[in-house]
Amino acid sequence: MLAAADPSSHHRQALIQRARQSVLLGAGGEASLEPWITRSWQRCLAAGLHPGHKVVFNPISGQALRQLADESHSLVQAARPVLDQLTRAIAGMRYFAMLTNARGVVIDVQGAVDRHDPRSQLIGRVGVDLSEAAVGTTAIGAALTELTPVWLHRGEHFCDDNSAYSCAGAPLFDPEGHCMGMLDLTGVDVPERPELRHLVARSARAIEDALLLSRPHDWLMRLNWPGGALGGESDGLVTLDDDGQVLGTNTTARQLLPMPLRSPGGVLHSGDVFAMPWAMLRDAACQQRRAAMPVPLWSGLRLQALVQPAAAVQGRVRASPAAPLRQTETALIRQAVQDARGNVAEAARALGISRATVYRKLGQSAVKF
Repeated sequence: MLAAADPSSHHRQALIQRARQSVLLGAGGEASLEPWITRSWQRCLAAGLHPGHKVVFNPISGQALRQLADESHSLVQAARPVLDQLTRAIAGMRYFAMLTNARGVVIDVQGAVDRHDPRSQLIGRVGVDLSEAAVGTTAIGAALTELTPVWLHRGEHFCDDNSAYSCAGAPLFDPEGHCMGMLDLTGVDVPERPELRHLVARSARAIEDALLLSRPHDWLMRLNWPGGALGGESDGLVTLDDDGQVLGTNTTARQLLPMPLRSPGGVLHSGDVFAMPWAMLRDAACQQRRAAMPVPLWSGLRLQALVQPAAAVQGRVRASPAAPLRQTETALIRQAVQDARGNVAEAARALGISRATVYRKLGQSAVKF
């Protein structure tokens, strides 16, 4: 996508305005708008909001803030290494990262929040309520409602007061598969960067994995389809106790495995998922050490698995690797140079960084596009 000053961006804003009028008049959405945005606008209308609504970014009370800190401590701690790497990747783009709970209340803020800009300062603080009910359509409210990664730019926000923001958001799921919050990247008066939706989704999965591995467990099972490499960020993860009880799973594992229905508080055992006794799985893991092995499912499908005792991975929380995040940062800068048709000075201005930084990040190839 091009920056807001380009003709194509002006055309897109015109399409957004037309879609907004269509929704306000009750005529439904426009093909030019993602359906989830239309649904969010309609929810705002049903709640009695209107585009000119004065948005007040209210923080929660002091007592509620203390309770929030207690409730969110484990998530914030697990997320910190990922957020550190994430904010380094976006450091030159004038975006910052926010973590919220499932109600849309900010529980952590990392990155370059411009404290001289009230628009950044108002939202970039712990305890502020950024839910859809409080501030209208945002990536935060949309990700928590739609339970999918989203990208939202300027006029796509329902309330006019939010039209300076651009944001990407992704939901966060706990080891039981329940939405526990979301991860957001926000910038103020910044060029459109929809590719950040991929970055925020990837980082959200890394946070989920880190939280899963931070909880007590005796065994870790890494899963993938046959032929897929084990040991990377695409692994399904299952944590188990020594008796084979499943303690938690990550999002990928829940997509790979048919998870049987169980009553609230019910126990899920390895034998409910895998067509192979837990004792045999555990013994094979002890014998084969670091070797992957085929594991049958009750459906007849087979996965490959690497089963490791927790002691073998203790202290190595799976944050998103620094090298891939650096590659993402380079790709974002490279895209800005391409958008500027090879004009490094123009790309640097759009990103809010110096030409020297562009050259340093990309090398001399930056001028050869």
